Amino acid sequence: MTTAQDVTRLEAIAEYRLIEEPPTVDLQGLVQLAATVCGVSTAVINIIDDRFQHQIAAVGLEPAVCSREDSMCARVFQKPGHVVVRDAREDARFSGNPFVTGVIAHVRFYASSPLITPTGVPIGTLCVFDEQPGELTADKSAGLQLLAGQVVDVLELRRISRELGEANSQLEHFAGQVSHDLRNPLTALAGFIELAADSPELANAPRAAYALARAESAASRMARMISDLLDYARIGGAAVRTEEIEVARVVEAVREDLDAALQQTGAAVTVHGAARVEADETLLRVLLQNLIANAIKFTDASGRRPDVRVRTDELFGGWRLTVEDNGPGIPPAQRERVFELMERAADADVPGLGIGLSTCRRIAEAHGGRIGIETSTLGGTGVWVVLPRPDAD
Repeated sequence: MTTAQDVTRLEAIAEYRLIEEPPTVDLQGLVQLAATVCGVSTAVINIIDDRFQHQIAAVGLEPAVCSREDSMCARVFQKPGHVVVRDAREDARFSGNPFVTGVIAHVRFYASSPLITPTGVPIGTLCVFDEQPGELTADKSAGLQLLAGQVVDVLELRRISRELGEANSQLEHFAGQVSHDLRNPLTALAGFIELAADSPELANAPRAAYALARAESAASRMARMISDLLDYARIGGAAVRTEEIEVARVVEAVREDLDAALQQTGAAVTVHGAARVEADETLLRVLLQNLIANAIKFTDASGRRPDVRVRTDELFGGWRLTVEDNGPGIPPAQRERVFELMERAADADVPGLGIGLSTCRRIAEAHGGRIGIETSTLGGTGVWVVLPRPDAD
């Protein structure tokens, strides 16, 4: 009968996609190391589901599958967990087991350490055994436990890498669809703006002509950004096109995009420090637009006139770009969490989905850099981004 614990374990095993796949080099290396550390002939990684024990990597024997009833590890991998037995013939849990009696094997010395997922689910063991009675010193026993943890780390890395690959594929599809959906109305909008701009009536309406020119420029930048971001999504952030960029020029483009918010809030956005950095211009513009828009939005919501300062400091091997504001700030306990997708500060009372800072982190990491939050010199939030030189070691 399958229990609730079995169901939870089956779900965890399914996430790792372990069953019926050939042994991998990394897992084989860990079982070889376990055998060497413990001084035995055989080591195995066992995955135990509701019916079977699956040997997914082994040294000293060919990996195989046996029934859970015949498994020695199935008796102990959940409780007590880590086990060391000098002679299995003398242990009531194992003396009648076919791996001990000779029906399957002649195991004498036996030790195992459970494989426990980060969510606390035991899914199997790292097991070592020999046909002669034996012992493990305290150091070797601790080493076996450490290696079991390393097995789980390898499984987690494989799972995360696979999910990232799937996520990038989904992102590419999503970006392609969104790009298509945005380009159609944007193309139509640009066409109407162009028709309006060519109207002879604008000769006597300079303010309208100026507004249309700015709208045409904004539509052109948006089309370029959609195209570039689609390319970025396709490469999964694995590569960026760096060039020397004048920070003030990028900030000026951001000011134009955020003109309505600047006019409404009376926000001041100023640039200080080093004039140039090396980065991907499109991605840098997206990063700065997110950070400056956030600074204006959250400072205005606190009832203050936004004062936003973009500072660039040259470092050995790169630059430190900081966007500071005079807003309410972000408590230290929340500064890491707000970078997660769809997460926002706990007391945030402004519109938004919480995607901006997650996007900024992705852009920083795509450049090989880092991003973080501190208290600004203005008393509010300071978001810093370290961008290494592309040719820096």
